[in-house]
Amino acid sequence: MLWIKAFHVVSMVCWFAGLFYLPRLFVYHAMSTDSVSQERFVVMERKLYRGIMWPSLIATWALGIWLVALGWDYYRTQNWLLIKVFLVIALSYYHLWCGSIRLKMATDANYKSHVWFRWFNEAPVIALIAICILVIVKPQF
Repeated sequence: MLWIKAFHVVSMVCWFAGLFYLPRLFVYHAMSTDSVSQERFVVMERKLYRGIMWPSLIATWALGIWLVALGWDYYRTQNWLLIKVFLVIALSYYHLWCGSIRLKMATDANYKSHVWFRWFNEAPVIALIAICILVIVKPQF
């Protein structure tokens, strides 16, 4: 079970790296004015989203479900886990939203302002803080 947990944490860290970095790329992409830079950002965003973020999301979910299945007798009584799952579902929607933005940015670099993307980039930070507190502290509700 510890090996599964270790790989779950690794996949989660990789997923969060993408969730933090892709919106930062959107900031720079929105600020770019020349076509060479914009094309470079399109390629970087696509490779990050498809090559790192999707595999990490899938691994995070698969390993998390595996962990819960192995410890079902314990986890079924833990309300903090329900909140964590809700936050992971919300992050999964954020992930999909990033994918939608990525496609729009590929054809229109000025889809949103760089300031909007700077604020957009903060959502995963809040989720990460909450998830870490839930998993480590395991507050009783």
